[in-house]
Amino acid sequence: MTNPRIVKWWHGWAPLIVLPAAMVFVPSEWPRWVFMWLLAFAIFCGCKWLTWRRTPVRGVPIWRHVGYFVGWPGLDAVSFLDANGTKVPRKPTRSEWLFASAKTIVGCVILFGLARCVPIEYPYLTGWVGMIGIVMILHFGTFHLLSCAWRSIGVDAKPLMNWPLTARSLSDFWGRRWNTAFRDLTHRFLFRPMITNLGSIGAVCVGFVFSGLVHEVVISVPARGGYGGPTIFFLIQGAGMLVERSRRGRALGLGSGWRGWLFTMTQLLAPVVLLFHPRFVMEVVVPFMGAVGAIG
Repeated sequence: MTNPRIVKWWHGWAPLIVLPAAMVFVPSEWPRWVFMWLLAFAIFCGCKWLTWRRTPVRGVPIWRHVGYFVGWPGLDAVSFLDANGTKVPRKPTRSEWLFASAKTIVGCVILFGLARCVPIEYPYLTGWVGMIGIVMILHFGTFHLLSCAWRSIGVDAKPLMNWPLTARSLSDFWGRRWNTAFRDLTHRFLFRPMITNLGSIGAVCVGFVFSGLVHEVVISVPARGGYGGPTIFFLIQGAGMLVERSRRGRALGLGSGWRGWLFTMTQLLAPVVLLFHPRFVMEVVVPFMGAVGAIG
């Protein structure tokens, strides 16, 4: 007799396991950047299904379901599918629309303009410029525009980027400001279930190890190298968060004010080459830039 709990678990997590695993059938001769995008999309679809499958959806119109799956990159299904208006979203102002549009345009200028200005003998630098442009176009620009569009019709779809450069602590950066879609997923399905058995410190450590492994899959696997770099990067973030929350860290002001901001930016920027390691930049990002016409 089938255990109902196992069936429930499988119905939620199955696509997140099966879809990425199916990427082993992608022909090895395909460009690595194609494999990277397919793998990232497979993981994203699995996350979408998990959050939707575990969210009560009674009385929700079909257009919200479709919109959540194909028109919104966030992973907070509870808020997006709230058709009863429990949370009234803040309507975007004209200045917010313009700001989101400006970020998209700036990203395009960086990717398709500034990247061409980098001397050809510095492809690694070219790749970094390109990555900044891509993040500006997608995470800061296009996704913000989508947030404005959904909120304008009453759907609670908060921007995924919440002024990350103003974070005064690592807890603030990873918990409220950077890519809140991933934060919503890990907080709901990893941190909260773990905190009961492992405590807050244990749950934080598990969360950052998980983040490292996910980024290994999306970054190092397509690049076929650089393994361990993303995991070490996130272990550094977890260690930094524990330090800033410690008695000594609080005494030094590492979780607030200008000291907190300086500590946060140092912790993020100093080891960032471990996350986006040279193998990924050279073997995935630069060829992708060439394929989309960002560089000659």
